[in-house]
Amino acid sequence: MDRGRFPVDPWRLVECAYRAEDLGVTETLFTVANGYLGMRGNPEEGRDAFAHGTFVNGFHETWPIRHAEAAFGFARTGQTIVNAPDAKLLKLYVDDEPLIIGTADLEHYERVLDFRDGMLRRSLIWRTPSGKRVRIDSTRMVSMTQRHLAILTLEVTMLEGDAPLVISSQVLNRQDGEDEYHVPSAAMGEKGDPRKTATFEGRVLMPEEHYAREDRMMLGYRCANSGMTIAVAADHRLTTEDEHETVVREHQDLTKLVIRVDATQGRTVRLEKTVAYHTSRGVPVRELSDRCDRTLDRAARHGVAHYADEQREWYDRFWQHTDVQVPGDDAQQQAIRFNLFTLAQASARADQQGVPAKGVSGSGYEGHYFWDSEIYVAPFLTFTQPHLARNLLHFRTRMLPAARTRAREMAQSGALYPWRTINGEEASAYYAAGSAQVHIDADIVYALMQYVAGSGDLGFLLRDGIDVLVETARMWADLGFWRSNGERSFHIHGVTGPDEYTTVVNNNLFTNVMARFNLEQAVATVELMRDHHPVEYSQLVHRLGVSMDEVDEWRRCAAGMHIPFDEGLGIHPQDDFFLDREVWDLSRTPPENRPLMLHYHPLVIYRFQVLKQADVVMALFLHGDRFTREEKRADFEYYDPITTGDSTLSAVAQAIMAAEVGYHDEALNYFRAALYVDLANLHGNTVDGLHVASAGGVWSALVFGFAGMRAYGAELTFDPRLPDGWEALRFPLTWRGSRMRVEVTSGRFRVSVEGANTELGEAVTEDSDGLAVEPEDRVILRVRGAIHVVTPGQPLEVELDAHGARIDGDLDYRPLVGGHRADGTQITAGVPEPMVFHEDGQEETPLPPDPPPMGPLLTER
Repeated sequence: MDRGRFPVDPWRLVECAYRAEDLGVTETLFTVANGYLGMRGNPEEGRDAFAHGTFVNGFHETWPIRHAEAAFGFARTGQTIVNAPDAKLLKLYVDDEPLIIGTADLEHYERVLDFRDGMLRRSLIWRTPSGKRVRIDSTRMVSMTQRHLAILTLEVTMLEGDAPLVISSQVLNRQDGEDEYHVPSAAMGEKGDPRKTATFEGRVLMPEEHYAREDRMMLGYRCANSGMTIAVAADHRLTTEDEHETVVREHQDLTKLVIRVDATQGRTVRLEKTVAYHTSRGVPVRELSDRCDRTLDRAARHGVAHYADEQREWYDRFWQHTDVQVPGDDAQQQAIRFNLFTLAQASARADQQGVPAKGVSGSGYEGHYFWDSEIYVAPFLTFTQPHLARNLLHFRTRMLPAARTRAREMAQSGALYPWRTINGEEASAYYAAGSAQVHIDADIVYALMQYVAGSGDLGFLLRDGIDVLVETARMWADLGFWRSNGERSFHIHGVTGPDEYTTVVNNNLFTNVMARFNLEQAVATVELMRDHHPVEYSQLVHRLGVSMDEVDEWRRCAAGMHIPFDEGLGIHPQDDFFLDREVWDLSRTPPENRPLMLHYHPLVIYRFQVLKQADVVMALFLHGDRFTREEKRADFEYYDPITTGDSTLSAVAQAIMAAEVGYHDEALNYFRAALYVDLANLHGNTVDGLHVASAGGVWSALVFGFAGMRAYGAELTFDPRLPDGWEALRFPLTWRGSRMRVEVTSGRFRVSVEGANTELGEAVTEDSDGLAVEPEDRVILRVRGAIHVVTPGQPLEVELDAHGARIDGDLDYRPLVGGHRADGTQITAGVPEPMVFHEDGQEETPLPPDPPPMGPLLTER
């Protein structure tokens, strides 16, 4: 980052100079959101903007997916988040000259996003073309306490000279209309990519209601195909000592309140704009308009200052439960807090919706929900704010009927969740890297069982979670099949793991390991209900027709699950035929040919041992209790040099496992790569929205990686791996109803219990026999294998003589070659030559490649 322009501040993101060349990135970084409503950091005046955006979680349009060559079961209905009517607009004119940031003569510019109150503030001093000096201060906030409310303020002060001043406050439909200067092609931003809306062939938002009267205005629409409805209303409060008048205008795609002021030097004109967004899957717009009125009436009674105070109090509580501190490096601390702040803005008020891959900060991935929510975001929520994790999981339970339908369509029993979706239907048009990722079922179960273990919320499991467990177990038992070669084993074929550079394979290790866990947890939970919760068990049997014969079959499937392992190489192959491929030598792949997916046809990539993101390594992390230390190191050393990191999901898993197996320098490098994914725009696509999963992974890398925390079942363990040079690592934690605080230093591990977490109400936990018990005022945990009991007022301190095995330096970036496959053939490496074209379209004849250097041999390890 340019620290002259973005100075270090541990609690704020500060921009001291405007630049046009990275508008899209800064619009994303300065987003304000609450998980339901998100407003990109576009200027109040509208122009200049790279991509305008106001997004409501789940508010989407549908469209038919047209496959060039369709087949049965292909995804049929596309779903795309809609750019909601824009209420951010507060256009300013002085002497009839518009303020446009990109061309204005600015004596002062500062924009600040404060992590402590979620407020975006901007301060300008503008010298107008006529030589007058004007100070403009604005704020923007999306409320965390009032889910549907956003508040904007604008203060204009004439520093030198009097002038006629005009403020035009607008609500504008950019999705279908024009921009604030009535230019249709600029509605979504001057540099918007037209391909992002190419799926919409006609008008999206069909007008239903609109009005502008006195200080209030509203636009209401129904989506043409999905039938979803939205109403957006804005209220205004003007404060000025100068003469003024107001005029209102209304149109189906634009309503505005125009304020004309005879502004005098030294006086301030202040406008407060409160905005309400309400959406529904089908409630009439008139009802949503009434809801907007109620939201705005309440806001008018309480006033802007009241909600600013509420917002600060909300964030005070948030940071009390989540703040991870690494003293000694303010830049790193700022980046850590930015990532945690991103998680708050993506999830806090999703309120039983999913968490989209980009939150509500951009249109990337069309606003879809993926496995990101369960594997990268849910752990942060479970161990800091478990009530939000419960909301997220409840959303998945509501999708179960659609998942059952999808399973039938795919000729499977039980339920099969969609790989990417908004409304519950599969929206992945490329099945090989989409629908084939059936591990999504087990990912959801993993998050569910981690939540139950971490929160003690057994009631949620027995009421809502059990149906997900049963139906996903049925899917796995039906999807796999038995093979016998002297010993029966259970196999799962034709699936894709997290690595999308290797698709539709047999016995993907990650998938099989996750499926085994899914089946085991279904067995354990049904038996728990049978033995200790007979009423709930009877209801389950009646509702789903579960039999113990079926449960016994799940047990056999789990016990017989085939887990690929190559005895000769001493590693776990990613799938049955992964090692048959030639290795892609990434050390000889020029940077201009990365990411691979943008420079090579998928079939070229599929022929090689090369990974888009961690796959086996992710399994080692999530189920580390099922692998030995030696296996983890061998697998990490084999897969790391052939993992491209072309996915932002990869670095965090690599950081965690690098820390565990001893590559402490490598762990820190991967951590920093995840830490600055958005702040430094490391993947070049922050313009599309924030990488929410990577932000969740940053928390995981700190807590699971460097603090060495694991939570396998009901046992909490720590084995710290603090990086060299770090003074300390401190973070809060919530575990089974108790609030804890953890500190790791180079020579000491300290944990204290601070009290009960009451956000879930009275937690219900279970003892070793599965019986419901009241939570005890203590926490039992292990530190490097030793059991400790921690009680309030009696902190635990454990002396640390080291931070695990340390392997100095980075892992060799060349792939491990020279080993032999099971058939005796030797593993070799190569790099395919991409086709190069001149600007005139003529093919360039590539030079013959240099002889390939031999990478480090497997036999050297």
